Amino acid sequence: MTRLLDYVRQRQKRAGAGETRVPEQGGHAGLVQSELAAELPDEDLGEELDDCLVLYEMGSKPRCEEVEFLELVQEAIDRIEGGH
Repeated sequence: MTRLLDYVRQRQKRAGAGETRVPEQGGHAGLVQSELAAELPDEDLGEELDDCLVLYEMGSKPRCEEVEFLELVQEAIDRIEGGH
C-alpha cells in the first residue's frame, strides 16, 4: 500500500498538485484530510473519517477499489492520531 501512496504523491507533484499547505483552521488533521480528499476526489468523506469506516457498505465498490479506499481512510486516521 505504501508504494501506491508514493506513486500517487509522485504523480501529484509532477502535475503541480504536490504543494500542500496546512489549512488555517484544522492544523495537522486538516492537512491530512485535504491530502486524502485529493487522493479520493470522487468521495464524500465528511468531517469525521471514522464515520467513513463505520458507515461504509462492504461490496458497494469493486473489490480492488474497496480495499484501496478503506486502506487510505484508515491510514489517514492513523496519521491524525499519531500526529504525523
